[in-house]
Amino acid sequence: MRRLFWLAMGITIGALVVRKLSRAAERMTPAGIGGSIAEGLRELADAIGDFGADIRAAMAERELELRAGTGLDAPLPESGQVQLPGRHSVADR
Repeated sequence: MRRLFWLAMGITIGALVVRKLSRAAERMTPAGIGGSIAEGLRELADAIGDFGADIRAAMAERELELRAGTGLDAPLPESGQVQLPGRHSVADR
């Protein structure tokens, strides 16, 4: 009975080792390496896209802050309300 147990244990371990080595050998083939590189490039592209989206969101937020701070979003004055330096309005003459 003990011999049968150890025989079954050896076969099981052997099968697991063969499966593990087969997977490792498959990854070392040109197709496996190409797949790994393609997956890495996809992940890199996703990370760059996320980074770009974060940058655009922060840029839009900062632009709103700058516009609010400088008054660029304020309504334009009417033509009679603007007086340029060095010029007198018609009413002053």
